[in-house]
This record gives sequence, structure tokens and C-alpha cells, in this order.
Amino acid sequence: MAKKEKTKYTAKELVEFEKLILEKRDNAQKELDFIKESLERKNLSGTDSTQGALKTLEDGADTMEKESLSQLAGRQQTFISNLEKALIRIKNGTYGICKDSGKLIDKKRLRAVPHATQSIEAKLKRG
Repeated sequence: MAKKEKTKYTAKELVEFEKLILEKRDNAQKELDFIKESLERKNLSGTDSTQGALKTLEDGADTMEKESLSQLAGRQQTFISNLEKALIRIKNGTYGICKDSGKLIDKKRLRAVPHATQSIEAKLKRG
């Protein structure tokens, strides 16, 4: 008789994933807070005392750095949102189930990318 394929993670396994997700979310939030503080400092510190071409160069570098920090903040925000959605999937019993195939996502993948919604096979098929 063939062994029945597992369709859900156990409550114990879900607790393990929940701890991992909460830890990653907390770390990501700390990083986001740091990025936001850096942006605020950039906005407060002007280059008023500098003259001419040098001021223009500094303003350009500041603008690029602010843009870079803003993009980084956006990515962190998205990451945190994805982790929050993973926590919801844990609560409603759909965590770890591939949205395309309906099969369980491999534990190794979930440990590496705890907010994954697709198995690696499904992701590679989609391209």
C-alpha cells in the first residue's frame, strides 16, 4: 500500500515556522526603523555652508543616497508585509501549501523563504 502524501504541516511544525517568521519580521522592522531614521537625518542635514559646484555634487550624492534608502525601505516594507501574510496563512491553516499545485512546499524552502507561497517547481515553471 502506498504511503499517503502529507497535505498539511503539523501544529508543532507550524509553531516552528511561526517563531522563524516572527524573528525575521522583528529584525526586518528594526532595519526598516533604522533606514527611516537615516532618511530623516538626511532630510535634516543640509549642505548650506558649501559653495557652487561642490554643493551641487553633494546635493546630487545626497539625492542618490535618499533614493537608495527609499527603495531599501520599500523593499523592507514589502518583506514585512509578506511575513505578516505568512502569519495569517499559519492561522488559517493554508501555510506551506503551494498556491499552484496544492502540494506542500518543502521545509528547506520555507526555512530559507518563510513567506513562500509556491514550491520551487511551481516557481520555476512560472519563470
